[in-house]
Amino acid sequence: MTVRYRTFRDFYPFYLSEHVNVVSRRLHVIGTSIVVLCLFASVWFLDWRLLLAIPFIGYGFAWVGHFFFEKNRPATFRYPGFSLMGDFRLWWETMTGERRF
Repeated sequence: MTVRYRTFRDFYPFYLSEHVNVVSRRLHVIGTSIVVLCLFASVWFLDWRLLLAIPFIGYGFAWVGHFFFEKNRPATFRYPGFSLMGDFRLWWETMTGERRF
């Protein structure tokens, strides 16, 4: 039987277990960093078209990490909200030095 996570607190350890490959984690952090830059740039330049690129950038980097390095299926398919939260938490932990890049 498949575990069904009800809270992000319960989900995050699973998220981390799906991101053990260092290249995959780095791709996630790079992709999320570009997403954050696109968010800021869309506001700074008042160009909302930049927002259209965000899903392709974020998922593109992450899915390359999963399919080619982790060799697993992204949690996005089962837990889209928690997975997005996990991406940003992993990014934040990396940016603040809590987690190694």
